[in-house]
Amino acid sequence: MAQLIVDSELEQLAVNTIRFLAVDAVEKAKSGHPGTPSGMADYAFVLWTKYLKYNPADPAWPNRDRFVLSAGHASMLLYALLHLAGFDMPMEQIKNFRQWGSITPGHPESELAPGVEVTTGPLGQGFANGVGMAIGANMMAARFNRPGYDIIDHNVFAIASDGDLMEGVSHEAASLAGHLGLDNLIYIYDDNHISIEGDTELAYSDDVEQRFEGYGWYVQRINGHDRAAADRAISNALREDRRPSLIAARTHIGYGAPHRQDTKEAHGEPLGPDEAAAMKQNLGWPLEPAFYVPEEVYRLFDERRRQLVEEYNDWHAMFDRYRRDYPEEARLWDDMMALKVPEDITDRLLTVVDTTKEAATRDSSGQIMQEIAKMVPSFCGGAADLAPSTKTHLEDYGDIEKGSFDGRNFHFGVREHAMGGICTGLALYGGFIPFAATFLIFSDYMRPTLRLASMQRAGVIYVFTHDSVFLGEDGPTHEPIEHLASIRAIPGMNIIRSADASETAVAWAAALKNRHGPTALALTRQKVPLIERQDPESVRDLEKGAYIISDPAEGGIDVILMATGSELHVAVEAAKMLAEQGVGGRVVSFPSHAFFERQPREYKEKILPPSIPNRVTIEAAASMSWYRYAGTYGLVIGLDRFGASAPYKVIAEQLGFTPDKVARRVLDYLYERKKNPTRATIEGAPECP
Repeated sequence: MAQLIVDSELEQLAVNTIRFLAVDAVEKAKSGHPGTPSGMADYAFVLWTKYLKYNPADPAWPNRDRFVLSAGHASMLLYALLHLAGFDMPMEQIKNFRQWGSITPGHPESELAPGVEVTTGPLGQGFANGVGMAIGANMMAARFNRPGYDIIDHNVFAIASDGDLMEGVSHEAASLAGHLGLDNLIYIYDDNHISIEGDTELAYSDDVEQRFEGYGWYVQRINGHDRAAADRAISNALREDRRPSLIAARTHIGYGAPHRQDTKEAHGEPLGPDEAAAMKQNLGWPLEPAFYVPEEVYRLFDERRRQLVEEYNDWHAMFDRYRRDYPEEARLWDDMMALKVPEDITDRLLTVVDTTKEAATRDSSGQIMQEIAKMVPSFCGGAADLAPSTKTHLEDYGDIEKGSFDGRNFHFGVREHAMGGICTGLALYGGFIPFAATFLIFSDYMRPTLRLASMQRAGVIYVFTHDSVFLGEDGPTHEPIEHLASIRAIPGMNIIRSADASETAVAWAAALKNRHGPTALALTRQKVPLIERQDPESVRDLEKGAYIISDPAEGGIDVILMATGSELHVAVEAAKMLAEQGVGGRVVSFPSHAFFERQPREYKEKILPPSIPNRVTIEAAASMSWYRYAGTYGLVIGLDRFGASAPYKVIAEQLGFTPDKVARRVLDYLYERKKNPTRATIEGAPECP
C-alpha cells in the first residue's frame, strides 16, 4: 500500500484542524465531548492518512478497511475525519452537530452518514461489532480468495476507551477474538485516565496489557501524541499474522486546553468560550473563524484519496479478471452479497417439517435450519454454548476455528452479550445472514445488542428456545416471564412465537425475507400438538402477524380467543368446550405483534372486528403487551408472577393454562360482561389461579 509522505509542520496543522473542528462543533451545540477527540487526533490522523483503506465515492466497497469508533462519545473525531477525507459530510453538518435532522448526532449512527460503519455509544458495543466484522472478513477470504486473487485482504480498526474496556461485553469479545487469532483486528486503546466521575483510578486499576496478552493479543504501548510511534505500532500490528492487536496509547484528554487538559470537565461538556480560545492560543490556532480548515489540509487529504482511488481501481480490475477465471465463485459472491433467498422459500420450508406428529418447535426449527443452510449461502451462526439444546448446529457444515474460517458454525462459548454484538457486526459487514441462539431467559444478557441491532436494521436472526414457564423442572430462574413483552417493546424488532411445526416453517421464511431489521424466534422446549386449521393454507398468513384458526361452525362469534405459541392449542381446545356450552368462539393465532401492526386497517378489522368487544388473550407470559388487542372490555390471561420447578403439565394445571381452566375463565368473563356490559373488565393483570 502506498503511503502519504507529509512534513511534520503540515501534520501538526492537520491534527489541530481535527481538534478544533471538534471543539468548535461542541461549543456551537453547547453540548458534547470535546476532550476525547482532542486526545485522539494524533494517532487517528496517522491511521487515516497512512493506513486506512477507503473510497468516499464508494463507501460500501467490500474490500475497504472498517473503522469502528467504539468510543462513540468522541463522535466529532469521526465526523471531522469523514469531512476531511471527502465523504458526504459537508461542513454544514459539522456545524449542525447534535441538532434535529442532522447526520451528526451525539453518537455515530450507521443509518445516517456514509463512512459510519456501526452505531456506537453504549460502551463496549462497537468493540464487539468490530470482532464480528473481522470474523466476516476471514470468512469471506476463506470462501473467495484464490492464488493471485486476494479479493478480501482488508483490516478492521477500532478506537476503544477506558469505558469500553470496563464494560463486560469487551471482555467477552476480546476473549473470543484472541481464541480465534483474528490477526486482521487492530484496536487502539485511548488510555487517557479520565472518566465522567474523575480519574479512572477511582474504579479501574486493571493491567490492560497483561489482560489482553492473556487473551492472546499482540500488545504494544505508545505515547498517543507521538505520531512516529503510532506509525510504527500500526505497521507492527499489520505485520502480526497470528493474533489480534491492541495498541495502548497514553493520551491527554483535552490536549492543549490550559485549564481543562487531564480533567473530567474536558470529557463531557463544552470547554466554554474562554477555555476554547485559550486552547487555540496555546496551540497556535486562529481564534476566528470558527470551523477553520486550512486549504493545505484539504489538499493533503485529497492527495491521500487519489492514492486510495488507484488501489480501488486496481481491485476492481482484479475482480473483473476473477469473474472470468472463477465464474462459479463469482456467482456465489453475488448471491451472498445480495443476501439471496429463494423466492419460494415459504413453500420449500413448509415441505420440510413433519406435520403428522407432535414436536417441540425448537426441534422443528432445527430441521428447518438444515434445509436453509442448503438454500441460503449467507446463512451462518451459532449458540452461546447451547447448540445441542437450541438445535442450531448446521450438521453438514464446518466450524469457525482459529486458522479455519470456511465453516458456518460458530462456538461463542458462554458469552451471550458478545454473541449479540458479534452477530450485529457480521450482519453489518455484508454478505451474511447470521443467527444467534440461546434460551429466551438469557436474552437479558443480550438486550443492549438487541436494541442496537434494531436501531441499525441489522438482519440478525435470534433463535430463543425454552420460551416459557413450561420449561418446567429447571425452575423460575430459567423460565422467561417478562421477556416476550420486553422484546416486543423494542422498536423495529420482529419477534415471532410460533405454535407448531407449520408456523415455525413460515416464521423462518419470514425472518429470512426480512432484510429491514432483526427477527427473534421464540420456540418451545416441550412438544406441542399440531394445530387444526379450518383452512390449512391460512398458516401462510403468519407473516401478517395474526390470522384466523377457526370460527364457530354455526351461529355468530361471541368471543375472540387470541393466543401464541404453546398456548394456541389451549385456545383451540377451549373453543371446542365453549361451543358445547353454546358459546361461539373465534380462535386467532397471534404470533407477531410487529407484523400485525404493519397491516392495513382493513386486515386488522377483519381479524379483530370492532363489533366484537368480547376478547380474550392467552399467553403464559407477562400480560402488559396484550391490552391493546384485548380492548376496553377484554380479558388478558397472562402470567405476572415467576414460575416454579415442576413438570410442565403440572405447571400448566397449577397456573391455569389448560383448556378446561381457560374455558371456565372465559365463561365467567362472559357472564360478568352480560351482567355489566358497559363496565371495563380490565382492572390490571388478572391473578392466576
